[in-house]
Amino acid sequence: MADKQDRDPGHAMFGFNEPEPKRAAPEPTPAPPPAPGQANPQYVYVQGPPPGQAPPSSSGVKLIPALIALLAILVGINLYLTITGRQQINQTLSKQADDLNLLTRRMNSSDERYADLSARFQVSTEKLGLTEKELTRARSLAQDTQKQLQQSNQKLSQAIAQKASAEELNKAQADANAKMGGLSTDIAGTRKDLEDTKAALAGTKGELSGAIARTHDELVELAHRTDRDYFEFNVRRKSRQKVGTVMVELEKTNPKKNQFTVNLYFDDKRTERRDKAAFEPVYFYMQGASSALELVVNKVSKDSIAGYVSAPKGFIPNAPNVLTARPGA
Repeated sequence: MADKQDRDPGHAMFGFNEPEPKRAAPEPTPAPPPAPGQANPQYVYVQGPPPGQAPPSSSGVKLIPALIALLAILVGINLYLTITGRQQINQTLSKQADDLNLLTRRMNSSDERYADLSARFQVSTEKLGLTEKELTRARSLAQDTQKQLQQSNQKLSQAIAQKASAEELNKAQADANAKMGGLSTDIAGTRKDLEDTKAALAGTKGELSGAIARTHDELVELAHRTDRDYFEFNVRRKSRQKVGTVMVELEKTNPKKNQFTVNLYFDDKRTERRDKAAFEPVYFYMQGASSALELVVNKVSKDSIAGYVSAPKGFIPNAPNVLTARPGA
């Protein structure tokens, strides 16, 4: 029973509990007989520990450094797993945020396409250049734009449902519904305007290209015939030119295909028009304008483009137009 109490956990783990063989106690040496006349003395024998046997506590002291080293290894492994898990979570959250931003940019791009389409309708109506065939094509483009916006809103709603909280989902859904309601109203109004234009222009055979000026002289003549102001520009690649309240920046040109890419800066925002062809009108809206503005490039070279910007009469009063810049024209 005494041996079991002296053992410790270290002895039990690493095999220190093996009992050592017991050694026979040395026989006591008989004492010499007492001398005559003396009393017999009493002797007490004390048995010492067997030689070579260490105290039990010394093995426990040697085991402590091994336990400390094992504990340090376990702490290091736990710390490594914690840091790795946090990095994976951060990467996942970052990827989800990028996907949500991409869907938002696609939705904004669809809104810009619809604004450009509405501008084409209005300017075409003002210039009395729509034919029966172009009216049919305009309706088809409006329907396609509406379908694209609906698909974009559906994708955005699905992404938000997966990655956003319930409050953010409700807010995004309300914004999407508001945009869709406004889009439906605009398309309904556009269809009504197209029907009115179709009735008013029955029998008209004019073409939209007839209102495009290809030279300076044609531009002067066009300025005399219409109720709009025209501003000429000539901008080089990677540079900007201010045309009234609009800044025109040339991004690149493709003289072989007669195409160009420009950035338009107005109303504190930037709008890109990519791979547009020469003599192709580029329409855009500005705050306060009664109708859309029009950009036409009639010359494309390797490092520059030239053309004009058309705006409603008096919308840009402080900039010289094609008539005021050359009074004798």
